[in-house]
Amino acid sequence: MDGLGKRRRLHPAPRSHMRRPNPLLTENQVKDVLVIGAGGVSSVAVHKMAKNPELFGKVTLASRRKFKCDAIAESVKARFGATIDTAEVDADDVAATAALIERVRPKLLVNLALPYQDLNLMEACLKTGVDYLDTANYEPRDEARFQYSWQWDYHERFEKAGLMALLGSGFDPGVTSVFAGHIKKHLLDRIDTLDILDCNGGDHGQHFATNFNPEINIREITAPARHYEKGQWIETPALSTRQVFQFDQVGTKNMYLMYHEELESLARFYPEIQRIRFWMTFGDQYLTHLRVLQNVGMTSIEPVMYEGREVIPLQFLKAVLPEPSTLGTTTKGKTNIGDIATGVKDGAEKTVYVYNVCDHEEAFAETGNQAVSYTTGVPAMIGASLMLEGAWAGKGVFNIEQFDPDPFMAMLNAHGLPWQVHELDGPLKF
Repeated sequence: MDGLGKRRRLHPAPRSHMRRPNPLLTENQVKDVLVIGAGGVSSVAVHKMAKNPELFGKVTLASRRKFKCDAIAESVKARFGATIDTAEVDADDVAATAALIERVRPKLLVNLALPYQDLNLMEACLKTGVDYLDTANYEPRDEARFQYSWQWDYHERFEKAGLMALLGSGFDPGVTSVFAGHIKKHLLDRIDTLDILDCNGGDHGQHFATNFNPEINIREITAPARHYEKGQWIETPALSTRQVFQFDQVGTKNMYLMYHEELESLARFYPEIQRIRFWMTFGDQYLTHLRVLQNVGMTSIEPVMYEGREVIPLQFLKAVLPEPSTLGTTTKGKTNIGDIATGVKDGAEKTVYVYNVCDHEEAFAETGNQAVSYTTGVPAMIGASLMLEGAWAGKGVFNIEQFDPDPFMAMLNAHGLPWQVHELDGPLKF
């Protein structure tokens, strides 16, 4: 069962063999990429691609606002002496995106735009015969609901076209799912419970700001919490379940039960797991501001009339909040994100904790972006590299946990997101 209770055909695990390159591509073009979106995550991914020319060919960065792409290109040139191309495109326009793809002729489209645009970008890839990668699942603009079923429905079309789409190659979703795969392959014979813990211990000095797109972030946080337990989805009011946890190199933080998209795919592809939960930390000041904004209607996605025109309050709020990509200059502290899994190894019960700690200032020094963008942009680069080299290959639509975790885990260590494993004394007490 998926998150809506509908039974769907599970597509098989991808074949491990390497696909033949598109005959229309030259030898040089088989590692060319087109990146859509010009926010903080995109900036990190493009910086890391340019920093590793042995993994990538020509990189083209496109967005609705080309000047943002140009600014990223200038930073890449100043930091690494590398040149990337830039272009303007409306990712909501399938024909315009397809025309850009035909002009650039990449092997892979890396979608680092808004999740509203996932399906249109997938359509453009099908139209032009290009592989696809994203970091977040589709969400309609007019409804605060995100789920994978819309994209899973594209599986047969991508399979028939001989193309591959990789979903959720960020950190969460993304690395947290790969951590689960690593745990299952190397640390536990059977996973019984899985808790994903996302802690941002950074301080950006603002009264209220979000570390990624404010509109998406606030829609996520204010949605009802859901977790998976014994084949059922259990829903609770948003931010109503709180626990305290001691995070390595960050300290003791309040974390709150939330729904996050990797719960849906993990429940589907790891049916043995009896309970899967997602937790995220928030400071008291952040939550106080959020409650005030909710109380006065500023987090609503329902349009209101203002001076003769419709205005969506949340979109207006996004316009007046600090741009997340500008927070790197002031943010200090670290993130700590990982998986705690309980299960059985060699007949004995065991609890393991796999996590990464990322420093905001170190991330900014390397790429000009804070750690929240860094922890998503680096996995996007890694997933793209594994697709381009054929280490991860298949025909159809796949989630990241369907592939061998080993090459991804090795690249995390090599490209700025080292991970560590600890065995805990016992399972979580909550």
